[in-house]
Amino acid sequence: MTEMPVLYSFRRCPYAMRARMALLVSETPVRLREVVLRDKPAEMIAVSPKATVPVLILPDGDVIDESLAIMYWALERHDPQFWLQRDDAEARLIAEADGPFKDHLDRYKYPSRYENVDAVEHRSGGLVFLEKLDDLIQTSGQLMGAKPSLADYAIFPFVRQFANNDRDWFDQLPLPALQQWLDEHLASPLFLTTLQKYPQWKSGDQEPVFGLEAAA
Repeated sequence: MTEMPVLYSFRRCPYAMRARMALLVSETPVRLREVVLRDKPAEMIAVSPKATVPVLILPDGDVIDESLAIMYWALERHDPQFWLQRDDAEARLIAEADGPFKDHLDRYKYPSRYENVDAVEHRSGGLVFLEKLDDLIQTSGQLMGAKPSLADYAIFPFVRQFANNDRDWFDQLPLPALQQWLDEHLASPLFLTTLQKYPQWKSGDQEPVFGLEAAA
């Protein structure tokens, strides 16, 4: 068997979620090392000193430690569902999600980590982006057209995290297209496979193979 890449991941991290979805859809099996964030393995820190997941180690030793870069790497190898659109508008939308929206999300969800932060103010700031997404979905069905693409899978894990911080508040928002879009992605076989539980990996453990479900 050809040597597989190694993926350091954390099941609930939205960055790791989107990387795992791209690996699954591209039919790229990896040897999975599930990380507990309070007990990060020294082997991961040695190859990626920033010590955040996901981290993908390729068979030639190259390291990719940014989730979006992992998505592109996997999909450029094999993109059977045509996620890659190479569209400037899509790139800008993902950048807005990863930048300003993520800043609001962090300060809404974890206000105690920051000084002089008003969580409700940042919830309102994040809502502006959610309203933009709702408009896009109402227009086309998904974020960039009638079919899901890279933008949908790169962004919805963060919308999920935002929604789950106060699900009652989120569910009463007048954003029906966004809410339906999120619910459909959360119920998809791809996402449910992505959320499969694995035990914490420790040095010397045999890694489970993640991705054979899609590659079979």
